[in-house]
Amino acid sequence: MDDLFSDALRQLLDDQCTPAVVRQIEASGDGAALWSQIDSSGFADALVPEAQGGAGLSLHEVLGVMALCGRYTVPVPLAETMMARSLLAQAGVVGVPHGSITLAQGQRMTDGSLMCTGVQLGRVADAVLVSDAQHMWLLSTQDAQRTPASFVLDADVHWSAQQVTAGLQLTQHQDMRLLLGCINAAQLSGALLAVFNKTLQYANDRVQFGKPIGKFQAIQHQLSVMAEHSFAAHMAAQLGCASDTVMPDRVRVAVAKARTSEAALEVAALSHSIHGAIGFTHEFDLQLFTRRLHAWRQAGGAESYWHGVLGSELVDHRQGLALDLIRSATDVTA
Repeated sequence: MDDLFSDALRQLLDDQCTPAVVRQIEASGDGAALWSQIDSSGFADALVPEAQGGAGLSLHEVLGVMALCGRYTVPVPLAETMMARSLLAQAGVVGVPHGSITLAQGQRMTDGSLMCTGVQLGRVADAVLVSDAQHMWLLSTQDAQRTPASFVLDADVHWSAQQVTAGLQLTQHQDMRLLLGCINAAQLSGALLAVFNKTLQYANDRVQFGKPIGKFQAIQHQLSVMAEHSFAAHMAAQLGCASDTVMPDRVRVAVAKARTSEAALEVAALSHSIHGAIGFTHEFDLQLFTRRLHAWRQAGGAESYWHGVLGSELVDHRQGLALDLIRSATDVTA
């Protein structure tokens, strides 16, 4: 994940996306200042073809960028905007839309309105790229009806029939759950490694009975389990983004999202166990990460959903052995 592109974003986030900034955006719902800094640096156009003003990168080349969104708990939809702008470019939309864009699966109501539940970062996004079974729309959130969802920056978003008609409609559609599964697997991998590193540092710094608690065998065991899950999730995210185009493979995303979602539960629980009561406090930064582990675990489908996808693929596999499907899905050079 270390490359010039992600290194440049890391430097920007070190300065502009501190825990204090994340807290301020969560409290106010206003991420405009942070988004302006990120967008002006060009990262949101990473997946847009060079002929249309972007960097022309492929999915595997931006894994590091999406993982950094998790590592820094970025409270604006950078990874989602990268994917949305790429989809709009593929659809022939001329010019890069201004503002941040998140992704959502929508349901068209009988009165012509459009409803999306649990829109990721829907509270701070400027627009939503919505897909149903037939079409996609790019719809502004400015006049939409937004109600709070489970995670602090998510929202249920509802557009009237008139607002849907006035929005940009595309004839094609996308499986937004697949795209969000890929994005959130990458973000989870970054957040998991951040939680592990923070917990390891705390275990080395916290002294009890005359020595760091990281010297006790019970704590060492918990840290080793955290390391196993965190690095397995890192490898799974690489599988999920192993594409030379901007579109992920469904089976690989299923492997990636299922494994990273499994890891999210274990790592969040173990990190709070090692930190003790301090980890749950609002003032301590750990909760900024573990709340997102739980939110991203569900977003784009939890492990139970993607286990079902994998099971269906194995049952329906007709060419060769089931082992061949597993090998092809887990070989990043394929």
